[in-house]
Amino acid sequence: MSDDQPNHCGDRVVFAHDIRDEGEPEVEFNPGIAGRLPRKNVASGALIRNAVGRVLFVSPTYKPFLEIPGGLTEDDESPLAGCRREIEEELGIDIPVGRLLLVDWMPTRGVWRDSLQLIFDGGVLSAEQIEAIRPAADELSRFEFLEIDAAKQRLQPSLARRVELAHRALIDGETLYGEFGRRGV
Repeated sequence: MSDDQPNHCGDRVVFAHDIRDEGEPEVEFNPGIAGRLPRKNVASGALIRNAVGRVLFVSPTYKPFLEIPGGLTEDDESPLAGCRREIEEELGIDIPVGRLLLVDWMPTRGVWRDSLQLIFDGGVLSAEQIEAIRPAADELSRFEFLEIDAAKQRLQPSLARRVELAHRALIDGETLYGEFGRRGV
């Protein structure tokens, strides 16, 4: 895509047209094989900051530790669209979501199968945007802006590493790959 073409990633209408234009779905050569293939979860979050560079963290009502805004993508939902949807559902604000900062693979843990965790640049919120945040009462008890080092003790270790990697990617202007929050190749 050239720089002068609009970015339609995450646009539901464009996606629906692209699916239609793709034609009939592929037929299995060996019936039943697709159902036996592994599946991964995909989650998308955003590194959202305030004017002084602190990162927005949320306190889920169903977990004992902090998270960044975001969550699991739904079936047939792109990671970018899922990130936008989750931010709007959790925080009650619609913000532009920027470039991909990090793709991090997470192993199977307890009831959760292995997954890809993506972090996008959520930008810097204005004072008005911060004032407009309304945490979803059924999901979040509060939100706060913290320095990454100050948040570490309240994060799962893998998420602390993941947020640090995403922050590094933001500063360096690159997209990084990680595994369980550790920088990959």
